[in-house]
Amino acid sequence: MDKNLTLPDDLIRPAKDILDPHALARELEEIRRVTPDPAEARKAIVARLNEARNAGAEVIAEGLAAEPFAARKTTRAYTWLTDCILREVLDQARATLPADQVSDLGDFAICAVGGYGRGEMATFSDVDLLFLTRKSISAGLEALIEAMLYLLWDLHLKVGHSSRTIRECLKLGAEDYTIRTALMETRFLAGDAPLVDELNTKLWSDLFKGTEKDFIEAKLEERYNRHQKQGGQRYVVEPNVKEGKGGLRDLQSLYWIGKYVHGVQSVGDLVRLGLFTREEYQTFQKAEDFLWAVRCHLHLLAGRPQDQLTFDMQVQVAERMGYRDRGGRRGVEHFMQAYFRQANAVGELTRIFLTQLEAENVKGDAMLERVFRRKPKIGAPYEVVHGRLAVADEDSFLKDKLNMLRVFDEGLRTGMLLHPDAMRMVHANLDKIDDSMREDPEAAKIFLGTLLKHGNPERALRRMNELGLLAAFIPEFEPIVAMMQFNMYHHYTVDEHTIQCISNLAAIEHGDLQEELPVASTILAEGVNRRVLYVALLLHDIGKGREEEHAVLGAKIARKVAPRLGLTPEECDTVEWLVRYHLLMSDMAQKRDIADPRTVRDFAKAVRSRDRLDLLTVLTVCDIRGVGPGTWNNWKAQLLRTLYHQTRKALETGLEELNRTHRGQEAQRMLAEKLSGWSQEDIDRELARHYPPYWQGLHVSTQEAFAEMLRGGLPVDEIRIDLKADEDHDATRALFAMADHPGIFARLSGALALVGANVVDARTYTTVDGYATAAFWVQDADGAPYEASRLPRLTQMIHKILRGELVTRDAMQDRDRIKKRERAFKVSTSVAFDNEGSEIYTIIEVDTRDRAGLLHDLTRTLAAANVQISSAVIATYGEQVVDTFYVKDMFGLKLFSESKQRSLEAKLREAIAAGQERARA
Repeated sequence: MDKNLTLPDDLIRPAKDILDPHALARELEEIRRVTPDPAEARKAIVARLNEARNAGAEVIAEGLAAEPFAARKTTRAYTWLTDCILREVLDQARATLPADQVSDLGDFAICAVGGYGRGEMATFSDVDLLFLTRKSISAGLEALIEAMLYLLWDLHLKVGHSSRTIRECLKLGAEDYTIRTALMETRFLAGDAPLVDELNTKLWSDLFKGTEKDFIEAKLEERYNRHQKQGGQRYVVEPNVKEGKGGLRDLQSLYWIGKYVHGVQSVGDLVRLGLFTREEYQTFQKAEDFLWAVRCHLHLLAGRPQDQLTFDMQVQVAERMGYRDRGGRRGVEHFMQAYFRQANAVGELTRIFLTQLEAENVKGDAMLERVFRRKPKIGAPYEVVHGRLAVADEDSFLKDKLNMLRVFDEGLRTGMLLHPDAMRMVHANLDKIDDSMREDPEAAKIFLGTLLKHGNPERALRRMNELGLLAAFIPEFEPIVAMMQFNMYHHYTVDEHTIQCISNLAAIEHGDLQEELPVASTILAEGVNRRVLYVALLLHDIGKGREEEHAVLGAKIARKVAPRLGLTPEECDTVEWLVRYHLLMSDMAQKRDIADPRTVRDFAKAVRSRDRLDLLTVLTVCDIRGVGPGTWNNWKAQLLRTLYHQTRKALETGLEELNRTHRGQEAQRMLAEKLSGWSQEDIDRELARHYPPYWQGLHVSTQEAFAEMLRGGLPVDEIRIDLKADEDHDATRALFAMADHPGIFARLSGALALVGANVVDARTYTTVDGYATAAFWVQDADGAPYEASRLPRLTQMIHKILRGELVTRDAMQDRDRIKKRERAFKVSTSVAFDNEGSEIYTIIEVDTRDRAGLLHDLTRTLAAANVQISSAVIATYGEQVVDTFYVKDMFGLKLFSESKQRSLEAKLREAIAAGQERARA
């Protein structure tokens, strides 16, 4: 160990408290002196080095716990600890070499490269080393390197290493940009320092110079591929702190490019060169510190190198960094909002930086744009710079602060991206947006024009949001910027979800989704109040994140914001209503039995007019599609289409048409037509076999299938099963016919759970002649219908289970586990009884945490309490599920008794709690 080694003074804890290199060197020397056996000495040395490293890491972890945001001091401390251990490993390895090998070492240097070379390390970061030689590696040096590596591996360090001459470094760097990037961050550790200086000189003179454009293009392509691999956008729900969009690697890429092009030695030098302003440099540092702090906490919590911020880790990191529950939101939600705001800042810095390089004619893409792109007509106060919309004269532009809104409208009108200098200017002057501007009718006109005039306003809205303009112009929007909803249902932050919804609306208007969304497309083609619809979508989730129910609070906020945006009193009323009831249609379609006439009647009474029905339908479609990929499917589409058409008909022809007798007669007529080839006697028997509810609850194709299954009767011990893909509903239809007996629904739901089927809808009916007919719609683990090839085996398995060859509850044990990463979610349980929502049934709504065996537990509990289930509707929202049951008591009556309701609720809660306990075991 170098006796002149100076201890750094900028670490999370005093350097000597982390590791005293001189004291450690003396201890190891003493071990060698008193332990003559080389094997024993080596064992003792490894143990002492491990002890020193672990103790140092413990001190650093304690320091970070006390100062959870002190990332820079922490990463330097881990680097210092690793440097000390590595230099000691070098001394120990050299001490074990025979004299002839020591004399044969030749000129060499040990260098840190990559992140280690940059001096940025988390707890479990890789230790990347370059063993540099002037000539080819000698036998002595090869022995030294081997001895060092074995010691490092014994210390459980993850070492990446290479042994090269200067010439080999230049050759390999020319062929591989990853190697070239790592070499750019070479840091001398031990050996021959002038050799490292020589390498650096040759890298810059022989390799880097003149290849700036190639390097930039390679880094941008690498960045694009990395982002695609990580999900392609900034707001993935479990982001990768290192590799994801807006993560550490993006910041590092800016520094690498700056260093490669301009030879800077620190990010601060980019300010001197004019690539960043002082404020942007501070933003860079703040984002880098935050992301590194998160990464260090992640490593410590995981006990291994982990960069994915999974749901369970989000909760723990938030707690370590001091985020607490407040204002109706969990600490983890406050933490993730801070995370996404930093990720957004990284994206803004990247855009600014790359455009500055382009202005210097370094980046090649803009040149092609200038050659091939037609120049749009631009007037004052704008100009075109590198194919982007720029501001010609900043002073005159800012004399009219409404220009800060107009520039985004102009960008959409011309189809041009905004020049980062223009965006920079807008961001720097947000303080000019005051109440007088917010109340200015001209400002409202410009903003609404941006929303409504130029096709899809997504790009403009996203830039406005990222720059803070949207929150400055509509201050009520600010709380939901980068707000994460901590659940598995929502894929985006609330602001991004809002923009996605508006983008979906624009796409439907443009006719892009005609085939997929025929109803919404037709409604928009026939004409609605676009001002109302766009503003309602912009504001529909603006009340989120507070203690008050978000639709209620959102409606109050809309009442204030809509007039400022220039809407008439009547339009404001409609916007307020849409925001207040924006979940109504989705809830009715997904949580209620829309085959029950009362459901449609109640919904029709709520919407009251065709105009509101049309507006709410389109808003609901956009809202569900804006949740994230895979959320919208044919099942939800079919439910909404059916509810829309039935409600529209009721509003046009009168609610009296919605009665069971009328619908039952129509259903019987349609079935009789389908049963061609049947005798009239057989048809009459089939029509007389079923009670009235049967005729409202099923499509005629399903009734036809049941008729065939029951034709001629079936033996007491026989169970007939018919599985068929129902593509229109994105599900497999599973039909069962058997002799009626208590608890059938529970047995069937248990059998389906055991084969891994997710039930999305179900209904059971008893026939006059003692049979039970049950129809379930199920999906596989991916939320899709089962492939036809799997149906025969599925049928066999269900038969086996229903014959009692497996005890469902016991067999469910292994399938009913909650995954570790999902255990951080808190889902409270509520049980509600409704005797008004259906004419003949009590509706029991159970809102709780989803798991594989839940439906079986609930239906078994209901059966044990002598409750008859007619139908079940299952709506899943990530880890949350709402199971709705239409039931009667054993006498065929509604459950009116409050004491019976309380007793049944207690039993359901007990079953849920017991099931969750098993699932967490």
